[in-house]
Amino acid sequence: MRFLVMGAGGIGGIVTASLAGAGQEVVASTTNASIFESVSQQGFRLREAGTDREVRAPITLGVPDASLGKYDYVLLATQPPQVEEAARMALPLLQDDGRMVCLQNGLCEARVAKIAGPERVLGAVVAWGAAMPEPGVYDRTAEGGFTLGRLDGETDPQLVALSQALEAVGPTDITGNLSGKRWSKLAINCAISSLGTLGGDRLGELMRHRFVRRLALEVMTEVVEVARRDRVRLEKVSGTIDLDWIALTDEEKTAAGSAGLVAKHSLLLAVGFRYRRMRSSMLSAIERGRTPAVDFLNGEITQRAKAHGIAVPVNAAVQDYVWQLSRGERRAGLDTLRALFDATAPH
Repeated sequence: MRFLVMGAGGIGGIVTASLAGAGQEVVASTTNASIFESVSQQGFRLREAGTDREVRAPITLGVPDASLGKYDYVLLATQPPQVEEAARMALPLLQDDGRMVCLQNGLCEARVAKIAGPERVLGAVVAWGAAMPEPGVYDRTAEGGFTLGRLDGETDPQLVALSQALEAVGPTDITGNLSGKRWSKLAINCAISSLGTLGGDRLGELMRHRFVRRLALEVMTEVVEVARRDRVRLEKVSGTIDLDWIALTDEEKTAAGSAGLVAKHSLLLAVGFRYRRMRSSMLSAIERGRTPAVDFLNGEITQRAKAHGIAVPVNAAVQDYVWQLSRGERRAGLDTLRALFDATAPH
């Protein structure tokens, strides 16, 4: 099998290096000249579990030359704002029976399906974390694997073969409810990624603060409400986080405290500890002058909520604050999260 990985940031770099290390034929594509030069000269430098290793794999600045042949899988590992452009660039290089695979957070499969056709699109829900602290250097910030699926819920040989190949990165499973997996992960990311962007710190530190956990619960509750309006059957995240349960009940939205709230805050503390080294990739994108992915996360929720005629004030405020941060009108930190909390608290 031949793999083309579009994007060589944290996720794309580790996926490329892991596939190459397992003997797969893989090429990475980047539009970042610094990453291209670093990897071309020194390889993909991975820092995992206290050890450093270097993996050599081809990388191109832009898409590979068409004369080099086509690919069985195009793994889209860009940030969501670049996913459609990456899909269009790579489409001529995809085998007729090949598959494009969305690794992004959000609901990008539907966007890519409009470009490549729904029968050629697979989704890979990423349950691990990665960072690129400098060009060509990759940190695995959280362990985990993938959940793979098709838009129509069916299984095909290409999906099974991809699952086997991605075991080189982490454990994989196949779902017949990709939409439910995606929406559940979307709820998590609308909270953790966006609040992590505004908070400017790693997840473990942010989740120590009760008001940050409360904001996360409010964000996820709104996402769950919109998912139910969209008739999505939510799935557990990593087999343990039940979004239907974690969503605040009407009583919990106004209660000063309860056994249910204690349990939900405790779960978020545990999540913060497990992924304590994780730092928002959206914050990294903003720091590099890139477009934040918030419109693909909280923005997806505000758009769908509007179509259903329901209010999602916390997600709307988060989306607005992230854009203010991107424009330099706010600074990432606990003060910004506190301002968000105060602005969205019931009056």
